[in-house]
Amino acid sequence: MEYNDKLARFRQSHLNPFNKPRDEKSSREDRDDLASKDSPPGSPRCEPEFHCPERVMDLGVSEDHFSRPVGLFLASDIQQLRQAIEECKQVILELPENSDQQKDAVIRLIHLRLKLQELKDPHENEPNLRILLEHRFYKEKSKSVKQVCDKCNTFIWGLIHTWYTCTGCYYRCHSKCLNLITKPCVRSKVSHQSEYELSICPETGLDSQDYRCAECRAPIALRAAPNEARQCDYTGQYYCSNCHWNDLAVIPARVIHNWDFEPRKVSRCSMRYLALMVSRPVLKLREVNPLLFNYVEELVEIRKLRQDILVMKPYFITCKEAMEARLLLQLQDRQHFVENDDMYSLQDLLDMSSGRLSLSLTEIHTMFAKHIKLDCERCQAKGFVCELCKEGDVLFPFDSHTSVCQDCAAVFHRDCYYDNSTSCPRCMRLNLRKQEQGPGEESWQ
Repeated sequence: MEYNDKLARFRQSHLNPFNKPRDEKSSREDRDDLASKDSPPGSPRCEPEFHCPERVMDLGVSEDHFSRPVGLFLASDIQQLRQAIEECKQVILELPENSDQQKDAVIRLIHLRLKLQELKDPHENEPNLRILLEHRFYKEKSKSVKQVCDKCNTFIWGLIHTWYTCTGCYYRCHSKCLNLITKPCVRSKVSHQSEYELSICPETGLDSQDYRCAECRAPIALRAAPNEARQCDYTGQYYCSNCHWNDLAVIPARVIHNWDFEPRKVSRCSMRYLALMVSRPVLKLREVNPLLFNYVEELVEIRKLRQDILVMKPYFITCKEAMEARLLLQLQDRQHFVENDDMYSLQDLLDMSSGRLSLSLTEIHTMFAKHIKLDCERCQAKGFVCELCKEGDVLFPFDSHTSVCQDCAAVFHRDCYYDNSTSCPRCMRLNLRKQEQGPGEESWQ
């Protein structure tokens, strides 16, 4: 059936207030002719019932929504709007697929739904906080947003839908999908198990998963289009299309073993886990792959800078000016740099490969050295004079041309120390004083 015929039938079943008569006289004549044709001969003529004012007030929803201007809604009753929406849906299904008429009908349906959403109370029966499977879901108030629901894989229209976001793992979903969630919060896993899988794609085979998704247990197959099995390069397991969206992420195991930073396809759960773990210093490179320092020059450079910063740290802790200037806060984003020199985060390695870490750490190292050697007299007084040659400037243990005694921490020129490595003047002086003093007396330098 053609579109015009359907539209005519639709208009006949719903009175349209926009189709007004030309004038009162012509309207009365048309009604008289219609009544004379429909009624048998000799029957009394009666007026039609659509003159009732109550019937006219109901025309805001019962009339044809495809013939009135966009955005004009006369009805204010939620039930009437819902009825109009259902009628509009039925018309959309009857229209030809991908036709202009169907597209116009969809636009009208969106306007109807927006009007219905405006009439509803947005806070009705919707709490601001929901706790499910260790998720802490907070209701989002942003309306001009277009997100994808992590549960049903459909769009979240902020103007129409109520939606929630987990503050821990940033899981997003419709309010209607909350009770259907089966995935626990990834942040809880990060809190209880702060470590990476350090094997490269540890695949065990789809048969070990009983041909089911590793997360939602939905049936999957390698060559089935509807339920295609997708492998996660981080865990090595297979997932369905609802749990694996072909997101890309850098794999820590490939970085540590192969210095490979190419992003690979991972599941949604792995992507969130890697995103939450990216700044945690849990990689001890010298234990996992010590040979990496022989092939990556940046690692050797960064390790030397970190060792120097650890040597500078005692100067700042005992310096009032450095504490007031809060120099150590320059590394507040990488707090582990002032605690040890062997722990790295994945973000450190990413920045190291791009060159950003070496540049920023060199600037901080220069700033720290300038404070100790030039700006602060109190820190300058803690320097050393080479006791082997007794020449040159004041030396500090973080200078590149110095060597430090492992026993007494005295600082010497590197060349002088290697030429006289058999004895350290300060160690000899301390041992001599210990022999001259009694057993109960304290030894001083």
